[in-house]
Amino acid sequence: MGQDSFRIAATDVVEDRFSRFRLLQWWDQERIRNANVAVVGAGALGNEILKNLALLGFERVVVVDSDRIELSNLSRSVLYRVDDVGRTKAETAAAAFRCLYDRASVVGLPGNILFDVGVGLFDWADVIIAGLDNREARLWINRCAWNMGRPWIDGAIEGLSGVARVFLPGQPPCYECTLGEADWRLLDRRMSCNLLTRHEMDTGRVPTTPTTAAVIAGIQVQEALKYIHRLPVLQSKAYVFDGIHHTSYVVEYTENPECFGHHVHERVVRVQETSSDLTLNDLYTAAQAELHTDNAVLEFSREIIHKLVCPTCGREEELFAPVGTVGLHRARCAGDGATRAVIAVHNYTGSESYGCRKLNDLGLPLWDVYVARAGESEIAFLISGDAASVVGPLSIHDEAAL
Repeated sequence: MGQDSFRIAATDVVEDRFSRFRLLQWWDQERIRNANVAVVGAGALGNEILKNLALLGFERVVVVDSDRIELSNLSRSVLYRVDDVGRTKAETAAAAFRCLYDRASVVGLPGNILFDVGVGLFDWADVIIAGLDNREARLWINRCAWNMGRPWIDGAIEGLSGVARVFLPGQPPCYECTLGEADWRLLDRRMSCNLLTRHEMDTGRVPTTPTTAAVIAGIQVQEALKYIHRLPVLQSKAYVFDGIHHTSYVVEYTENPECFGHHVHERVVRVQETSSDLTLNDLYTAAQAELHTDNAVLEFSREIIHKLVCPTCGREEELFAPVGTVGLHRARCAGDGATRAVIAVHNYTGSESYGCRKLNDLGLPLWDVYVARAGESEIAFLISGDAASVVGPLSIHDEAAL
């Protein structure tokens, strides 16, 4: 009797692509359609995340990944085919998403989230979902998400096991709170003492299976759905899956009172000009006016290698590249072979020689954030004019839609 009643009720629902979803009383397809989702990582986890988002009807998605498709990806990545080997994961995954759901607008950004993507992406996203295999990228996502007041959902897999967890802005503990001494030691090894990347260091290859990726990505996307519908989520908790014994449990994290990651920009000024329109001096002048001071400091989103200087012959080479993007092989002086010193900068005080450079000529990505400080006052300047050149039509967004 109950089953027959359900069938009769179900016939009242207009049949379309998403009609079965709307049988859930709380379901709101418009919320899903209007949500901005950034997916960082397009490997095994990322493929399953994107597949799920496409099937559910998400239409506004940005995919970030710096790698190209290898033959071994085909056994763990549902969106890739043999002909895709050698192509960028981000753009190929975006195209495959559109094949699954042709109404979607999906942008693939082939780049490293640490160096090549502006903080504006985090401001744009209503939720960030990550499928990564390294702590450094997770730490960066955590800090950027907190700065811009956005939630992010982390996932990790190894063998037949995995974990999914949710971090909400302004509500510690955060990802950084979960890091122990061993984690920080591994992060410190990423750079050599002179801030150049250890080219010979390999992050290693983690054994993964598509089955575990499907489980963890399913939980991640389900948490995103719940967040978008304002349902309870795994806030500062981890869902841990043991595929060997098919058991799972939830871990609750505790806040680290000394954590540096708990900072939200209270005031964000969205600058309509592009990075090619403004010099660093232009932005500094705006910062002085907004902060009502002559002693402002403009902080960059990430540290920049300004130049390499030979300690013996004195030769200098200007670079303007993010710390972490220059290998040790660049350290030796072409003239005498000595190891050059790295001169890195992270801010501008109005007197440095590089003030006349355009923002897009500083080695920082487009659509980035510059934080102006004076005493206890702070303003974050987001170069919003770059958004269209980074994510195209997705730059237009009705923030009231959610």
